[in-house]
Amino acid sequence: MESSSNTESCDISETTCNGKVDLEEAYPPKSEGTVSIISRGNGLLCPEDFGLFQYEGFWYHSFYLEGVKLAQEQFKPQSTDIFLCSAPKSGTTWLKALAFSIVTRTEFDFSTNPLLVKVPHDCVPMLEVDIVKNMSDRNPEFPLLSTHMPYSSLPKSIIDSGCRVVYICRDPKDVFVSFWHFICKARPEIGLLPMEVIFELFCQGVSYYGPYWDHVLGYWKASLEQPERVLFLKYEDMKRETSVLVKRLAEFIGHPFSAAEETEGAVERVIDLCSFENLSNLEVNKNGRHRVDTPVAIENNTYFRRGKVRDWKNHLTAEMVQRMDRITEQKLGSCGLMFGGDSKP
Repeated sequence: MESSSNTESCDISETTCNGKVDLEEAYPPKSEGTVSIISRGNGLLCPEDFGLFQYEGFWYHSFYLEGVKLAQEQFKPQSTDIFLCSAPKSGTTWLKALAFSIVTRTEFDFSTNPLLVKVPHDCVPMLEVDIVKNMSDRNPEFPLLSTHMPYSSLPKSIIDSGCRVVYICRDPKDVFVSFWHFICKARPEIGLLPMEVIFELFCQGVSYYGPYWDHVLGYWKASLEQPERVLFLKYEDMKRETSVLVKRLAEFIGHPFSAAEETEGAVERVIDLCSFENLSNLEVNKNGRHRVDTPVAIENNTYFRRGKVRDWKNHLTAEMVQRMDRITEQKLGSCGLMFGGDSKP
């Protein structure tokens, strides 16, 4: 990971977005089903068709936006809180599983860990849903919380509290592919649209909690300015150096592995428990459901697709790759943050 101490040159302006894509001009409809979800009937696909609304420069699903505002107004953190932060589809599930397993390893052995019977999202409460809407239900002894909120929108109480923040991000090309598959399963009617339509919106910054590049940039800048408070991780690094970074994560959140634990293989057991292969094959993650009885209820298996680096090679055209790499260079390059690897499809 390249880094730079010169945060002054970072461009944190928003990704340009006019909030609509002209379907008829750019992507002629393939079927009546494609046109039917364009509620305005004028050939324009708008963010509202995804249930998205813009707030403080980012796009939110209406279900989460209410919680974001409540958190900003009411949430009071504890100094021991640890926030696991990410944009959607960038390694959230894995980070939650790893952090939960690390923090609870003295409370549960690896055969009784709740991760075996609960999806990771049910093990680590989400600030803008589980916490602010049920303040009295919070366990004050449990330090982990999660959020998809961008750094600039975090409650001021969190910024001022000195709480630790762990952020994970991922190559935007893989984020988009994962996002595409996710919404096709979560919103089947959107799956009738060509991938190019969703790609256009993503590049314009329209995605859940997007623009993605601005989301990453906010936490990257915070990690440069306050490295003792913000740990910045990349999914690709985590896959390549899992043991090293799991130990770094444990130390940062105040639960380091002792020499004896390392000798006894505790780090490897955490990694094995939280591996894609293990979690994706658990009964709860094959057949369970998350957020039942809410507008965003979803099958748990939606969170476990492939977990691979550079899966974008199987989906994106050369032109799509070039465009997204160009945006990434423009948005992140001046800050010393890039995603390496071969960009040939």
